Amino acid sequence: MDSKTAGLLTELEKTSDEYWNISHQTGNFISMLIKLMKAKNVLELGTSNGYSAIWISDALKETNGHLTTIEFWEKRQCLARENVEYCGLTPQVTYKTGQAYDVIKDEINEEFDLVFIDANKEEYLRFFEEVHPKLKKGGVILADNVLSHAKKVAPFVEVISNHKDYQVQILDLPDGLLMAYKKAE
Repeated sequence: MDSKTAGLLTELEKTSDEYWNISHQTGNFISMLIKLMKAKNVLELGTSNGYSAIWISDALKETNGHLTTIEFWEKRQCLARENVEYCGLTPQVTYKTGQAYDVIKDEINEEFDLVFIDANKEEYLRFFEEVHPKLKKGGVILADNVLSHAKKVAPFVEVISNHKDYQVQILDLPDGLLMAYKKAE
């Protein structure tokens, strides 16, 4: 990560309460995971101001990969575009605006190595139902806020934790990060 990108991330961390950004530790973990997996195609639900998209697209630069990111609020999507562009990461990113489950169902016709869910907590289960068929075997779903918003995401956590196709672990990162591996067999 270059100093310009690191500097912007530091500035964006000051606005995390307003934009509900992931923690620095979670961003760093996702970046390392993308590199370890050599992920090529990542889907993000919940762009906000682009903080996590910067972590993800910077890692994808190393793997020659691509991020598709979906945000409901057009104003936030515009801010994310500006932030990603400032970091020189625009070639790694495709933006979609709208209700995530509708965008996935109607506009996404590809498979992903990794899906990062950080949008409306009460709709995590619905998001999972849409992304499950679009996640490659051997792929990973990450879901933020599973500890900080445990009650809201409980139906999702219950379903994915008991799903025959997934091995699941909740990581003790700030706000709680669920990691679900889609079994290859």
